[in-house]
Amino acid sequence: MSDRILGAVCVVAAAGMAWTAKDYAAPISYEPVGPRAFPLLLSTLTAVGGAWLLAKPRAGSDAFGGVPWRRVGLSALAVVLYAALFQALGFIVATALMALPLGLAFGGHWRQSLLCGIGLGIGLFVLFDKGLDVVLPTGVLAFALGGH
Repeated sequence: MSDRILGAVCVVAAAGMAWTAKDYAAPISYEPVGPRAFPLLLSTLTAVGGAWLLAKPRAGSDAFGGVPWRRVGLSALAVVLYAALFQALGFIVATALMALPLGLAFGGHWRQSLLCGIGLGIGLFVLFDKGLDVVLPTGVLAFALGGH
């Protein structure tokens, strides 16, 4: 049952993210993708994951053993802190730090969670900042990355 509750929360949160991001526009159109792309992509993936949790067949008790509220709360707190620290710390550091509690919440080892977060942060930074020309904040790594 908790999978279905989490799925509903994800779908509602995704709708809110998409609604908020729909009016994002750069004052000067210097980016081919624009500032709307990342939040809309994230909200789409969140909605698809939430819809899957809502619609998946129930096998026995639950295919994944349910999602305890403590894990959901820790995940939500990690995302809120990520949003609050995103500009100051920069994309790579904030993403790596967010992945650590999320990985731990779902049974990962701390070292594995941190390394995956660092890889995710660097990989997405290269994809968006270098590949798609979407400027992301570098924060504390501004000097090392050439600053934004």
